[in-house]
Amino acid sequence: MFENIPNNRPFDAYQSFVLDCKLFWTRRMFPELRNRYETAAAAHPPKGPQDVADMMRDDTTAQMFGWFERHMQRMKYSGQHGLAVHYDQYRDDIIRELGAELPDHLLQLDPDFQQPEYYTSIDIHQHPGGVWSDEIAGYVYERGAQSTAPMLKKSQSLFHRMTDQALTRAGREVKKVVDLGCGWGGSTQPYYEDHPDIQVTGVELSAPCLRVAAVRAAELQAQNVTYRQADAIKTGLPEGESDIVTSTMVLHEMPPSHIRALFKESHRLLAPGGLSIHLDFLMRDDPFRQWVHNGHSARNNEPFMVPLNEMDIAQAHRDAGFDDVEIVPFEEFDGALSTGNTAWRFPWTMIIARKAA
Repeated sequence: MFENIPNNRPFDAYQSFVLDCKLFWTRRMFPELRNRYETAAAAHPPKGPQDVADMMRDDTTAQMFGWFERHMQRMKYSGQHGLAVHYDQYRDDIIRELGAELPDHLLQLDPDFQQPEYYTSIDIHQHPGGVWSDEIAGYVYERGAQSTAPMLKKSQSLFHRMTDQALTRAGREVKKVVDLGCGWGGSTQPYYEDHPDIQVTGVELSAPCLRVAAVRAAELQAQNVTYRQADAIKTGLPEGESDIVTSTMVLHEMPPSHIRALFKESHRLLAPGGLSIHLDFLMRDDPFRQWVHNGHSARNNEPFMVPLNEMDIAQAHRDAGFDDVEIVPFEEFDGALSTGNTAWRFPWTMIIARKAA
């Protein structure tokens, strides 16, 4: 897709510089920040993230750490050679490619769809205008996702690991999967590409993201996927037919009321014995990392990360009709959970529940 966009050395160099800065921030600044925190905490052990914030408020490393996170993300999207700025000059080419004719089954857009207010009220991830308001926003978002977690060698690796977890834990033959908040299709692709016997439906708010997902699937000649514009809390899909309902990095972008509604919709969609599995970010057992996590929420325009972290996730599932809930760490790359890994990483967590048989 989009082969007519030429290589651009200034853009490539700029984005490489931003990525290298992020890796320095991840691998060098974060461990140093942790060392400075532990020195301060030895005298005054904190009880929670607010105590850490008070303790580290005047620390220059903490201030620089926050500055790097905020402004590297801004540079990535909106700087002189940022993603949004760069691809805007190829807007007509991208739109033409996105407008390619698709198989009838592949894409279901709703011209009357009304975006929820929480979704349109902030430029999530510092993406200018959000990922929904511009025709090429889905393509820019897909480009940006390649360096969201700088320690990952390939953005696809995480999605394949999550798919393997879901299929392994399903404990049954899987025929239907619903992927809520599928974005540009990265989380859906491992299902339709590697498992042609599974029928998968990707549900997403953003039409520009769905366009990218559908074009990618068409390129791979996928016959077993449908992308549908709908709210994850009210998909319009049939009740009780899905073997797996899943999401990847979606819960933290919704207010608690919508998270609870998403769990209820997951329960409604699942067949008896079906698996609900959501991959997201929870950090509760380390005041220092929770402080860093809360800071990321503010610096990266993701205001619902903190409320998600404070929710009683198990109770929300019980309220939705699930009995057993398992919350376990997720290893996004080999060694990510090792005590020897001192670099910053998202607190990836799987939230797993099963509908009664």
